[in-house]
Amino acid sequence: MRLSPVILTVVIASLAYATPPEMAFSRLLPAAPALAAAMWPVLPTVLLGTVCLLLMIGLSLVFPDLGTWWTAAGIIAVTFAAAYGSHLRLQRERTLFQVRLVAEAAQQVVLSPLPSRLGNVEIESLYLAAAAEARIGGDFYEVVDTPYGVRLLIGDVRGKGLPAVGAAAAIVNAFREAAYDETDMVDIARRMDASSTRYNSAFPPEGPMERFATALLVQIPHEGARIDILNCGHPPPLLLDRGKVRVLESVTPSPLLSLAELIGDHYSVDTFDFTPGELLLLYTDGIAETRARDGEFFPLAVWMGRQPPTPPRELLTTLHNDLLRYSRGRLDDDIAALAVRLDEP
Repeated sequence: MRLSPVILTVVIASLAYATPPEMAFSRLLPAAPALAAAMWPVLPTVLLGTVCLLLMIGLSLVFPDLGTWWTAAGIIAVTFAAAYGSHLRLQRERTLFQVRLVAEAAQQVVLSPLPSRLGNVEIESLYLAAAAEARIGGDFYEVVDTPYGVRLLIGDVRGKGLPAVGAAAAIVNAFREAAYDETDMVDIARRMDASSTRYNSAFPPEGPMERFATALLVQIPHEGARIDILNCGHPPPLLLDRGKVRVLESVTPSPLLSLAELIGDHYSVDTFDFTPGELLLLYTDGIAETRARDGEFFPLAVWMGRQPPTPPRELLTTLHNDLLRYSRGRLDDDIAALAVRLDEP
């Protein structure tokens, strides 16, 4: 691709030399610097335009009736325009590169690198942003090791891109502090809701829709054998045990973050068995709502049941590949997932 302007120049010059003058392939020479502007810096673009001009002069010596001066004027005009276009393109690319650096730095505030193991708990993560140009989105997760056990958070702020990042950061930062301080998971959820509400008051969302977030809190006590789940309107986790999948639905869902003042802050914690060897999958709705070309949603629970006993990293790698294959490479929403396995102590 980078050599295509040179190849185009050679092809046009060869055709102009090998065909009768009436066919006038030489008039296509201005296309070469125009193509170069899309992929080359300014100086190589100007040099290619100069080469095309010299080729046109050389062809005029062989075929005097080519209309050399009109074509030469076209080459000069297109070369100057292409050089200017190349300059503007490079400026935009530099700006986009800086934006990506800022976006990645902002994302690191929300999604800090996770430890692959905390005690006998093995953890892996997956994150894919719908705004691929910025590699940033509104899904978030966090894992901390506390005196009360390993505590995990996964959630999804309504919206995509930079507007959702601040709200996600407010929630994650509140969780990081509260997870160490609070004995009760309900108090963690209340602090996350308060932080989200304060952020939305300071930075109101654009448009009439309220900014809210779903969240799922999971606690794995150090003694193992069970997990505690507090679900604030988030998709329920899946638990895989030897080919059998359990959907860990909460009996009484808790309110979404930022909505507790409207519908009441009545939080509930559900307890489930979680034994060594079982694989827990936490995910955001972008996974379950991935669509095929015919509009069908990705059958996550069925897919989970087909997976063999595998480490968390391999499970998420397979999930990533299968999502891309199912959607033909078009993911329309942010995607986040945590795979957790409890090993023998």
